[in-house]
Amino acid sequence: MPVRLRITLLFTLLVFIILGLVSVSTYYFSYQLRINSVKTRLTNRAITIGRLLGQSDVFSNQLIQKIDSATTIAFANKVIQAYDYKDNKIYSYSSLSGDSLNITSAMLDDARVKGSLYFTMGKKEVVAYHYTDNKSRMVIIAAGEDEEGKESLEQLIKVLLLSYMGGLLIAYLGGYFFSQGLLKPIKKIADDVNVISAQSLSTRINTGQVKDEWHYLSNTLNALLNRLQESFDLQKRFIANASHELSTPLTSISSQIEVSLQRERVADDYKRVLESVLSDVLHMSKLVQTLLEFAKASGTAAGLEIQQVRIDEVLFRIPGEAAKTNSAYVVSLNFDEMPEEEDKLLVFGNEELLFTAIKNIVMNACKYSDNHKGIIKLSIPDGDINISVSDTGEGIPEKDLEKIFQPFYRVNENITKEGFGLGLSLANRIIKLHKGEITVTSTAGVGSTFNISLPIAKK
Repeated sequence: MPVRLRITLLFTLLVFIILGLVSVSTYYFSYQLRINSVKTRLTNRAITIGRLLGQSDVFSNQLIQKIDSATTIAFANKVIQAYDYKDNKIYSYSSLSGDSLNITSAMLDDARVKGSLYFTMGKKEVVAYHYTDNKSRMVIIAAGEDEEGKESLEQLIKVLLLSYMGGLLIAYLGGYFFSQGLLKPIKKIADDVNVISAQSLSTRINTGQVKDEWHYLSNTLNALLNRLQESFDLQKRFIANASHELSTPLTSISSQIEVSLQRERVADDYKRVLESVLSDVLHMSKLVQTLLEFAKASGTAAGLEIQQVRIDEVLFRIPGEAAKTNSAYVVSLNFDEMPEEEDKLLVFGNEELLFTAIKNIVMNACKYSDNHKGIIKLSIPDGDINISVSDTGEGIPEKDLEKIFQPFYRVNENITKEGFGLGLSLANRIIKLHKGEITVTSTAGVGSTFNISLPIAKK
């Protein structure tokens, strides 16, 4: 069902319910007012007849009947009957000859108990009133047909039905045109989105000037497009840099083999070529392994083997790994603020990925420090595990701080050093995969400090 029709029907349904409640309540209260009016008028008539009958020495039945016939009361076919305490009829009057009410003793007794009793008998509405004074006590029956009141209610029903149907028709038409204006901004947004493709991701949706929900939706979609464009640009740079990094050693290998095959050479020449080719192959192998690790860390935690990991045990492995990479590398561990509870050292995650992330940062600290030394500090502030890795290198320029976590990005001063520019990007993705965060502070000529924050397992 189209949204426009759905909104129209919902709006009409709402008006249907509101008008229905108003119409029903209007009719109900009008009906109750008519009943109360009938009761009041019949009761007053019964009291008047009771007072006249109580003065039998002044008013005879014939005189009272004349008074009844001359009295104007807005009822048709009215009947007045009176009964004494022995249920004997002591007075009777009807506007139609021979018209009377069949009143039983049970009705009279009920009226005496309740004081006043209202009921209907055929088309007539009846009030049985128990009248008492110092001289007598009797039950006066006053009845009549409220034709005027019933006719007014019938007219009210017709008016309410016409108003109800007219209101529903107006609500439907108004809702249909109202929904058109309401959905117009959505159509505009959809038209703007339709022209956006992978080749025109820089196009943005016009948010307009009014700060309403459509403005919020447009801003949200524009923010999504910004993230998509950033991801596409990152992917393009990644593919271009990865292709370059792989093509360079492949070109070197093919060139060396081609040159060596141009003429006969001595064994030492072939050995030198093979050693150079092996170096390029090992370089490519390391790059491919790093790319595989990067791809693994770019997924979600759902595809990883997750378990509780003691972070201090991960850190204890790093000095030995650094020494194997380069005998000049030295890693210092500072665990002065170790917690007493073992639970505070546990994190949920993949041990090998966490080890790879922290190792990459430590290797960079050793590589870019003059003394080839990295300092690791472990602390547990505010319920999180905090790991800081410091070095005494040249520092990172401020303009490069926001870019160092991008794949293949390398600071200009470090272009000549060995590496691919994937270590920090890989570390950042692994830490984010573990719901952690990496921040960096750096001072030129003093060094850099990387802070890793990870939530403890019991959180």
